[in-house]
Amino acid sequence: MLIYSLFQSLPWLIRYPFERVRKKLFERFDGKTHLIFVIANHFEPSWQEVGFCSIEQQLKRMESWKKQAFLIGESLVDNDGTRFRHTYFFPAEQYERRIFEHLSEIESRRLGEVEVHLHHGVERPDTAERLRETLVNFRDLIAYEHGCLSFWESERKPRYAFVHGNLALANSAGGKFCGVDSEMQILHETGCYADFTLPSAPDPSQVPVINQIYECALPFEQRAPHRRGRRLKVGDGQPKMPIIFQGPLLLNWRKPRIENGSLSESYGKADERLKKWISSKITIKGRPNWIFIKLFCHGFFPSDREACIGEKARQFFTEILEFCYKSRKYEVHFATAREAVNMVLAAVDGHNGSPNDFRDYKLKPIRFFASREK
Repeated sequence: MLIYSLFQSLPWLIRYPFERVRKKLFERFDGKTHLIFVIANHFEPSWQEVGFCSIEQQLKRMESWKKQAFLIGESLVDNDGTRFRHTYFFPAEQYERRIFEHLSEIESRRLGEVEVHLHHGVERPDTAERLRETLVNFRDLIAYEHGCLSFWESERKPRYAFVHGNLALANSAGGKFCGVDSEMQILHETGCYADFTLPSAPDPSQVPVINQIYECALPFEQRAPHRRGRRLKVGDGQPKMPIIFQGPLLLNWRKPRIENGSLSESYGKADERLKKWISSKITIKGRPNWIFIKLFCHGFFPSDREACIGEKARQFFTEILEFCYKSRKYEVHFATAREAVNMVLAAVDGHNGSPNDFRDYKLKPIRFFASREK
């Protein structure tokens, strides 16, 4: 099994040392560095080891989660005064109105935003028609019924960020858990502006491109067009969406194991992990002082819960804030997926300074429009 896993990982492992050397030699910055944290929460209150929880259990879980989100949001603020937040990637196939009422309350307090998650093609390969219908229906439901998602400037078509269930973005897992080669094209046509699935290693769906924010270099109709990419850079003009927004993928030689940005209690000390994340230098080319750190968690996995929203999470991120303050080198910015993509687009357009100034640069929350129109 270990040998098979290593074989599946060869495409990115071969590239890994060259990426590390290139970034160490050619992407240096000595001034103030902005660290932009995004927590992509694969948010499934129905999750349990076998089957799904009842709706009553899910609602109890949501009540508990909401209380913890309020507590940690009040106790952790970044350099801008922005409170700690998650991006809640909610599975379309598990929609329940009462759960979204809780999520809407979290959004209204500016403690997170909801985006789109989807498990499909699990029992049998999905079809392009079914996938498109599922995405459009869920997109419009949570946008118009719950005020989630965003609009592009003055447009009135909902836009969304995406995480693929079981990591099989654009049929990248050998035909399992998807089945739709043209998935990226469908995401593009239905308003997806960025995918936050990666990294997926050691899963076979991991592509050779690592530690980057990039646009697909292959046609969207192809299977896994994100396996090749063009890194976004200052002055490049608007990229073709969805862009691929990766989190850190590194080798931890001390353990040894893969560092993939997972928020779980077994992954070590805050300062050690932070240094690894910074060293991945996930930036826009030409803007080396804005480092994007996309982390992920599964909100209702027992191994993730305390590490992503509970007391352990509060301690962990408090240590990060204190480390950055004492260093005088780093400023921390907590961002949702939408806010982080806005910062990316501002960097591409040549803007500098604090990324905090660009949280609503192009993509604006639908709640913003709804409140203005009342």
